[in-house]
Amino acid sequence: MNSNVIWVGYATIVRKEVTRILRIWGQTIVPPAITMTLYFIIFGELIGRRIGDMGGFSYMQYIVPGLVIMSVITNSYGNMVSSFFGAKFGKHIEELLISPLPNWIILAGYVTGALVRGLMVGAVVMLVSLFFTRIEVQHPLIMLSVLFLTAVVFALAGMVNAIFAQKFDDIAIIPTFVLAPLTYLGGVFYSISLLPEFWQKVSIFNPILYMVNGFRLGMLGVSDVSLGMTYGVILTAGAILFVSCLVLLNRGTGLRT
Repeated sequence: MNSNVIWVGYATIVRKEVTRILRIWGQTIVPPAITMTLYFIIFGELIGRRIGDMGGFSYMQYIVPGLVIMSVITNSYGNMVSSFFGAKFGKHIEELLISPLPNWIILAGYVTGALVRGLMVGAVVMLVSLFFTRIEVQHPLIMLSVLFLTAVVFALAGMVNAIFAQKFDDIAIIPTFVLAPLTYLGGVFYSISLLPEFWQKVSIFNPILYMVNGFRLGMLGVSDVSLGMTYGVILTAGAILFVSCLVLLNRGTGLRT
């Protein structure tokens, strides 16, 4: 296929996704900013004063990376699952299925849209955090790479959810009963060194733990897990989800009736 056709198709999907995000910015950007502001006030200011330092930093500084990565995870996943399922529900996806675009381009377009929203919200949360504390980024390349890869991983996870979803209730099950617990138990608000040995061992099976700590290492220079394990877990999860999404799209699972 002509590369120009592929590029135009990809750019069109991305433009549609970004336009959608910006058109309803009151739903996509503002609510996460307000929610995270409340987290900073309640956990960082009120509870943090009683907790004191953690990992050599004030509690407010310690939770900033976790809250940023949590917002990126939630919004990358949420954008993908709502957008792609909306295309299924409105029968818009049929236009893409009959187009000459390869499925990997369709996947890349939707992932890029989810990535844009996740990074936009992450940037907003980071700016909000500066009103509460001071952050000096220790390893910017690690911070940005972990942030980028995490957004991609959860955009792909959102695609899987959207493909299998048959009704609107189905797109809320995974975020509520799987994503939220894993996020809150992924070291966003604490170091796993504070946990009993048994729960430390259980925590290492939570992939979000590696993403939170990888991002925290990039920002603050401290982490509960090794950097190698962080990249290993993220890249492995991304590869598995990417292949799974392509297989499902090629088979037409949940898309063809």
